Amino acid sequence: MEHPEKRDLDLTQTQLRTWLASKLPGAQDLHIRGLSAPTEAGASNETFLFDTEWTTAGTPHCERLVVRFKPRGMTLFPTYDLGLQCRVMQMLAGTDVPVPHVRWFEPDVQVFGVPFFVMDCVAGRVPPDNPPMHIAGWVTELSPEQREHLWWNGLEAATHVHRLDWRTLGFDCLAEPQRGATPLVQQLQYYDEYLAWAVDPAQFPLLGTVQRWLHANPPADEPVALCWGDSRLANQVFDEQLTCVALLDWEMARLGDPVQDLAWWLASDRCFTEGLGISRLAGFPDRAATVARWQTLVGREARHLPYYEVLALYRYSIQMARIGRVFKHYGIYPSDDDLFVYKIGAVTLARAFEEVTRAEVNRGWSETT
Repeated sequence: MEHPEKRDLDLTQTQLRTWLASKLPGAQDLHIRGLSAPTEAGASNETFLFDTEWTTAGTPHCERLVVRFKPRGMTLFPTYDLGLQCRVMQMLAGTDVPVPHVRWFEPDVQVFGVPFFVMDCVAGRVPPDNPPMHIAGWVTELSPEQREHLWWNGLEAATHVHRLDWRTLGFDCLAEPQRGATPLVQQLQYYDEYLAWAVDPAQFPLLGTVQRWLHANPPADEPVALCWGDSRLANQVFDEQLTCVALLDWEMARLGDPVQDLAWWLASDRCFTEGLGISRLAGFPDRAATVARWQTLVGREARHLPYYEVLALYRYSIQMARIGRVFKHYGIYPSDDDLFVYKIGAVTLARAFEEVTRAEVNRGWSETT
């Protein structure tokens, strides 16, 4: 979606051309064409696609690139380390995790007012969020068999992340020891800070209730792996054979129990179907089959999945509540509008939390009878 604080595209194109010329020594007749924002992009950053053409020593070049800026204005996240996001993608280069090739990172804010990076545009199609893929778009035109293939291929690509040797690759840079002793404690502390910053807690009492439950019931002795953080079909690029050729959006990458990526995969699909009151398209595998396949692919049991599903929906609800606040700030929605945009998460969170806590009560009763 287009950022509320719109950039002047002509000025941006001119500035980008000047900057690119400094990165392409010997380039002549450099042109940038078709600068535009993808309609399916999220609300957390400014992203633009463009074509660039030039000649070097008489040889013509034409490439499609992407520029992503650090967010400005009223933002979705309290902090945003664009340099770390680039570093994660660069560290993944050469592994079996498909990511776009990052060409350049520019920390100098003199160019556009914020840091930015330029990466290759991976050809293919992205299952849309806007509108959701279960409602409209190219995924609705697939056969049930093709949707099943899409789901499984996307899930398999996502699990490549969890099988990496994160220590050897240097992903200890994602640790946040200042927030706690374990990756889970660090994540909970981060979202404590996020919740306090993002919304008025009194407006969403459920979030406070879930927050206390998450702190009171953390799983112990968990495995640690690299986690994508935003694992879902809408962050994947697929080619004509419905093979995943790129994983996008690494702004929420972190260390932790990899089952949290499975939980986010399941929770996000639930939000964009159950949360909207619509049915899933035929062909998409169900929760049980997805969990079983993930366990086979990763080679470990999906322990504590209900806890991480609640955590995923809690995280998502905070983000959606913040988006609602941002949209009201920019006048995209009226200030008195009861925004569906956060209900997508909050309604589903309430149901999932009830399911988990009811299961806890039933388990406790059976164990004492």
